[in-house]
Amino acid sequence: MSENTAKSEPEQRVAVYEPDLRRKTGFLRSLVEMSRNIWISRELVWQLFRRDFLAVHRKAFLGVAWIVISPIVGILSWIFMNSAGVLKPGDVGIPYPAYVLLGTTFWGLFMSFYSMAADTLRAGQSFIMQVKYPHEALLAKQVLQSLASFFFSLVVMAVGLLLFGVVPNWRIVFLPVLIIPMLLLGTAIGLFVSTVGVVATEVRKFADLAVGLLIFFTPIIYSRTAAGEAYATLVRWNPLTYIVGGVRDIVAYGRLDRPDAFLLSALASFVVFLVSWRMFYVLEEKIIEKMI
Repeated sequence: MSENTAKSEPEQRVAVYEPDLRRKTGFLRSLVEMSRNIWISRELVWQLFRRDFLAVHRKAFLGVAWIVISPIVGILSWIFMNSAGVLKPGDVGIPYPAYVLLGTTFWGLFMSFYSMAADTLRAGQSFIMQVKYPHEALLAKQVLQSLASFFFSLVVMAVGLLLFGVVPNWRIVFLPVLIIPMLLLGTAIGLFVSTVGVVATEVRKFADLAVGLLIFFTPIIYSRTAAGEAYATLVRWNPLTYIVGGVRDIVAYGRLDRPDAFLLSALASFVVFLVSWRMFYVLEEKIIEKMI
């Protein structure tokens, strides 16, 4: 073989497989590798997002309109309970429907991050069995779906606030940064559930119930001062009080009552996310074996 012919041939990459290779990979190196996998799979992420997002809403009779209808129905239920005297939200500073609209919109975003991450492996189960590709792309696709749905909810929220005479504070421009802790914590919990729930299905059911109940210990439908003594401690130690409630306060009032608690909760969410992501990386292959 001539020298010129040898140079024209593409360089061959050799893949070496070892037992428990992922477990032996360092923590930081594994995080870098997962980030790189998402980047090199960005076109696949986009195609999967387009396919799944359009398919889900194409099957429904009202299509994308359900993204708008669902939060409106939820808001009306809280308003009804408040009008009937069942719910005593306390002094919220703005019209109560606007307060609930803000709170439930951001709570819905957190729940969306959680549920989408929890469905990561199940959502791509058939695809996983047929094609070899970086499975981190599934998580990125799920996050994109959450953000796309939130965009429609954001439009509904803006229109609703204006109808009730509430003008969002100018600090709403920081919203893309403020929702990052929600993304990290919701995704972290969801990844844990996605990883463990494949083996023990009861974990997913219990997690859905537990995370859903957290709304009652988060000042979303009532003010923080309205919490009774029995719940005040739980509300104060609940990171979602600051991660979700803090974002609402920025939009509605232009301030954070506890910026220190918000930053601490954001840092804790980041740490929990890194640990959960690492666990997903290490156990992913063994979990997929259980899915076969």
